[in-house]
Amino acid sequence: MFIPHPNLSDDVNANIVQAEIEGGVSLGDLPPSTVLEIQTQHHRYTAVFLGESQALISGHPEYCPEPVLVAIAGSTWGGSMLKLRYIGRGMHLEFCHPEYRTPIVTSRIQEVRECIHLSFEESSNVNNSAVSSARPTSTQSTPAPSMLARGTFTKPS
Repeated sequence: MFIPHPNLSDDVNANIVQAEIEGGVSLGDLPPSTVLEIQTQHHRYTAVFLGESQALISGHPEYCPEPVLVAIAGSTWGGSMLKLRYIGRGMHLEFCHPEYRTPIVTSRIQEVRECIHLSFEESSNVNNSAVSSARPTSTQSTPAPSMLARGTFTKPS
């Protein structure tokens, strides 16, 4: 049971409770090469988790139409408070793009799924921050049973 922190506002405590109810995934629980599909209000992103906070992300027509190496900071409720290395439903994903000085913040995350049966044709070099191509050949996705069992993902309602 969650006990509100006395030094945090009621709004912040409510956001923390809501994040636990909505669910999501902690990057620390993911093995490298995990492929996530992140559906926001406006776009569907594909993120190939590389370890730590690094990922190849694509899905935004302006910022990442092709996979680009980014650092995922975490998720926010729309303000300055950030849940580090976490991708949460009902929150906004925040990531650092190598071509922009300020972080990219997505629209509200509606669903986070681990893609399964996804293979990549890699004709790319990850050279510091340059990625030329990494295209999925299949887009079937579902919450992974192994992640559901560990409580990292929540089943869609």
